[in-house]
Amino acid sequence: MAGSNYQPKSKLGQWIEYRLPIFSLIDGLFGSYPTPKNLNYWWSFGSLAGIALVVQIITGIVLAMHYTPDTSLAFASTEHIMRNVNYGWLMRYVHANGASMFFIIVYVHIFRGLYYGSYKSPREILWMLGVVILLLMMATAFMGYVLPWGQMSFWGATVITNLFGAVPVVGDSIVAWLWGGFSVDNATLHRFFSLHYLLPFVIVGVVIMHIWALHQHGSNNPLGIDVKGPQDTVPFTPYYTAKDLYGFAVFFLVFAYFVFYNPNFLGHPDNYIPANPLVTPAHIVPEWYYLPFYAILRAITFDIGIPGTDIVFITAKFAGVILMFASILILLVLPWLDTSKVRSAKFRPIYKQLYWLLVIDVFVLGYVGAKPPEGILPTVGLIATAYYFIHFLVIMPILGKKEKPLPLPESIANPVVKSAE
Repeated sequence: MAGSNYQPKSKLGQWIEYRLPIFSLIDGLFGSYPTPKNLNYWWSFGSLAGIALVVQIITGIVLAMHYTPDTSLAFASTEHIMRNVNYGWLMRYVHANGASMFFIIVYVHIFRGLYYGSYKSPREILWMLGVVILLLMMATAFMGYVLPWGQMSFWGATVITNLFGAVPVVGDSIVAWLWGGFSVDNATLHRFFSLHYLLPFVIVGVVIMHIWALHQHGSNNPLGIDVKGPQDTVPFTPYYTAKDLYGFAVFFLVFAYFVFYNPNFLGHPDNYIPANPLVTPAHIVPEWYYLPFYAILRAITFDIGIPGTDIVFITAKFAGVILMFASILILLVLPWLDTSKVRSAKFRPIYKQLYWLLVIDVFVLGYVGAKPPEGILPTVGLIATAYYFIHFLVIMPILGKKEKPLPLPESIANPVVKSAE
């Protein structure tokens, strides 16, 4: 982890620093850490993600003090938190909407990395750790969504856990292990509560490794070129702490709007109905941050086998499960799929256009995932799914070798000076 030569001025600080060099560590991470001088506000989303994680952990610990993980009491304990616990309504709304804010921040952070090539050498492990954080976030959020034990919680858990039954040979055993029995019931709720409480601390551990990897080679920058020397950098404090504080202020204003004025906008009304295994909701839909992957899951509506026979190699359900997980895991190998030697899309005119096409494609998948699979939507979902994988598996490897990028600047300092003039 990064360090510095910082020495406290007080005798107490010096005494502590000599025995536990915590002040020099903090200074190396957030003080004198040399940062490219041309970073824009898109780089504030990494710090914002850290703040959002802290908010989720603190509010989650408070909520866990009053929550009862039992199928007969979970819904009532959630209502008890909302109505009887001092500021319980605030804790729950901050926690519930904080999950959505966390995903918005992380998704922007990921797409910024895709645009500026932050996954390229020597930052491959940094990028891969980020994908691991995303996977852990998805697992944590899914289990947390089940805890209120409303209609959408119960049926969402039933649908998603049943997907693992499509895995050949071991599928039924996996489902039974997830359930802790033969259906989504009390044992399932206990498991999900336990894991939902544990996984955020696992995320913290991976985040520490993520920051460690970041400080090994430093931040990428909008130009995507390496830092040439001190003339290309500025200390993180005060230059980027001030910029991040501005980003925090804007973020918390948006966050406060949802918490205080529209707290249920990103939720589903069915989750204010107690779970009933005998009544299936008209349209089971996951939280918005899963919708593109949910659309990919539903994209394959046909079995894969030998046409004209009863021979099936992969069922439609299992194919959907494979594609859903592959849509995330493919990001792990992205540093090797992109064959271009230029990082930033600023100097790749063709890739820049295809990047925005990918962004539109993801929004289309999100829309399809939110709607019932009727009419033309299944076809649209299949086409959007096909493009998603074509973009990464076909376009990026070929385009990286064929595209002629624009000339790169000699250093970060030159464009900064020119823009100032």
